Amino acid sequence: MTKGSFVERHFKILFPLPAVSFIIVMMLFPVIYTLFLSFTNWNLTSGMPLSLVGFKSYLRVLREPRFLEAIGRTFSFTAIAVVVETVLGLAVALLLNREFKGKSIMKLILLLPLVATPVAIGIVWNLFFDPTIGLANYVLSLFGLPRAAWVSSSASVIPSLALVDIWQWTPMIALIVLAGLASLSQEPYESAKVDGANAVQIFTKITLPMISPTLLTAMILRSVDALKTYDIIYAMTGGGPGYSSETLNVMAYKYSFEYFRMGQSSVILVFLFILVLAFSLGIMALRKRFEL
Repeated sequence: MTKGSFVERHFKILFPLPAVSFIIVMMLFPVIYTLFLSFTNWNLTSGMPLSLVGFKSYLRVLREPRFLEAIGRTFSFTAIAVVVETVLGLAVALLLNREFKGKSIMKLILLLPLVATPVAIGIVWNLFFDPTIGLANYVLSLFGLPRAAWVSSSASVIPSLALVDIWQWTPMIALIVLAGLASLSQEPYESAKVDGANAVQIFTKITLPMISPTLLTAMILRSVDALKTYDIIYAMTGGGPGYSSETLNVMAYKYSFEYFRMGQSSVILVFLFILVLAFSLGIMALRKRFEL
């Protein structure tokens, strides 16, 4: 059998082999290894060898009050960010779907937050939120409002971090929805105008139902990413003040590289993986209902 005939007979296996190998090495193996470590007591500072302890690491993490609070903060941050981003993104997309002067420039400006480095964004917004020299408090003072603590208060740190996420990722929602709007058929709109429907009726009865699958897809992408947000939070607050902005990702980092409890850190990451997976499947099921 010649080499050429072997390739021809097995091209269905050989062609996707590089992609499959990449998935196994770079994606599947880390997940399996993290799952394995979650059943161990691996601690880099104890001097003891790695050993399997079953679900003891899981029980120890579940009994940690910080863990349950971190879950709450993770969902709070995600809910605030994704809901506001979806509403603002839809509004911006509807605005950009019309023809006006400077439309191309507006689209270019929308891309700027997306290409910025997260750590740089965190540093700039920290200066913006600075209690003494920050622009945010200066603007409040112009309107006679009291200065806010922003990221230095446990009550306002999560909404403040969500505000940064909203600034950075609303353009992504807008661009996805804008692409969906551009692909909609114009026949329903023409029929609605003939029937005398107003702008609100056209939006609620035609545009929103037709754009819902695209909007939900954008929400899935943003929700998964927001649940895993680490860089901006750590760059701006490091999980503080205290533990007030410590999400699951930040907590897992601290357990790994500050406390060196690799086993318990893996447990936190396993729970984060399950939460992200469950959340994604839930929104995907909701998307299918809209498609029916």
